[in-house]
Amino acid sequence: MITAIVLIKTSVDRIPEIADEIAALENVSEVFSVTGTYDLIAMVRVPRHENLADVIPGRISKVEGVLGTDTHVAFRTYSQHDLEAAFAIGLDA
Repeated sequence: MITAIVLIKTSVDRIPEIADEIAALENVSEVFSVTGTYDLIAMVRVPRHENLADVIPGRISKVEGVLGTDTHVAFRTYSQHDLEAAFAIGLDA
């Protein structure tokens, strides 16, 4: 699974509506409203690298009010939550 972190600039008067629209898109797992240079951050997960073009410029960028995106593709995922779940397999609670 390929994960992309998409930083999104939007029209500030529609941030909640834009976030809801993006969150409803297939392959978007989370959308965060944030402070700073960008208004939203979306987590996109796709099976193949080529699918990123369908999701990011193909759908996210076409949502009304999206002014621009900056995409970062993850090389590897590190998560304490995932490690804890893996070590708990087979243990009785």
